[in-house]
Amino acid sequence: MAGRRCASRAGLSVVLLLAGLVGCGGRAAPDTAAADVRRVLDRRAAAVLDRDDAAFRATGAAAGAGQGLANLRDVPLAAWSYRLAGLSRSGDHATARAELRYRIAGYDAAPVTVDRTLRLTRAGGTWRVTSDEPAGKGGDQLWDEGTVTAVRGEHSLVLGVGQSGERLRAFAGLADRAVPAVSDAWGADWSRHVVVLVPKSLEGMAGLLGAPASGYRGIAAVTTGEAGGSGKAPADRIIVNPDAYGVLGDLGKQVVLTHETTHVATRAHTTAATPLWLSEGYADWAGYRGSGRTSGQVAPELQRAVSEGDVPATLPEDEDFGFTGDAGRLARAYEGGWMACRLIADRWGEVRLNDFYRAVGDHGKRAGAVENALREVLHTTPERFATLWRQYLGDQLG
Repeated sequence: MAGRRCASRAGLSVVLLLAGLVGCGGRAAPDTAAADVRRVLDRRAAAVLDRDDAAFRATGAAAGAGQGLANLRDVPLAAWSYRLAGLSRSGDHATARAELRYRIAGYDAAPVTVDRTLRLTRAGGTWRVTSDEPAGKGGDQLWDEGTVTAVRGEHSLVLGVGQSGERLRAFAGLADRAVPAVSDAWGADWSRHVVVLVPKSLEGMAGLLGAPASGYRGIAAVTTGEAGGSGKAPADRIIVNPDAYGVLGDLGKQVVLTHETTHVATRAHTTAATPLWLSEGYADWAGYRGSGRTSGQVAPELQRAVSEGDVPATLPEDEDFGFTGDAGRLARAYEGGWMACRLIADRWGEVRLNDFYRAVGDHGKRAGAVENALREVLHTTPERFATLWRQYLGDQLG
């Protein structure tokens, strides 16, 4: 009977029109966009690892779709993959939220994980990427800022954008001298190699950090990494501000690289328990160790304060190390931390300084960490140590 068919003869044209979308039971055909996009991202990742220009271009929709691969061609990658975290679609346009995981060969013990936003268009039934950018306020990757040049040193990998090979080789030389110097001060229980990123400008540095450039003006370099490293984290990155770094003298350049390399070496024992006066002071102590520089040469701002009778009452607080624009306050904080670590090395010895650093970090939480380490390692009290530090400032800088 006509009533038992999917539609009457009068509605037959409607049924034929919708046949590709619904059956007699009314079920919609599945949307395969997410699966299709996953396959595109998998092909894109494979093309990156294989350095396959044609395959990479085939995943992109825009003219110059292979430029992204050209930018990171010199980066020694051991892994590169995307995990699709979400997809919003409007017709033939889609926006994907993805987790990019990559690993630099010989340096990263575990993948670096960053969030990316990829936009795609569909033509001829095929999805292609039109853009691949940091998600939200996330920082750039170096290759987002231009073509990366890689220089390998004995203990270092230097990756730069907009820098000459000669300048990058100079950074590798500084890093190669820093690594054994830090091992001599701290010991050999760390990776003993570093990754140095040299962007084109201060703005490039800020882009890598996902922060305003104004906060890093005058800061020569910073180190990023996971505090209290488990050994399963990616390698730390030393990120250089080429504008500020370029005005330093030879000693200053070496001290900065050695300071930042010290942060890499001590990362596993640097935790929420470690005050900045200790982590920054120790890094400066290692940086200036063996330089022959006097206290007054290394700590001119603090010397000026002491000479005017303004001896600090307490060790620097964490907030004193903020990049707030008060250069004098910041300098005195670094100098005060350096003098505290120098005091420990002079009075108790370098081995005890290292033991003290480890004991503070290994405490795990801030409350009681310094107090316990002062008691257990240096056999003193916070009050006595503060008094010794103030006396040391007067003796060295007065």
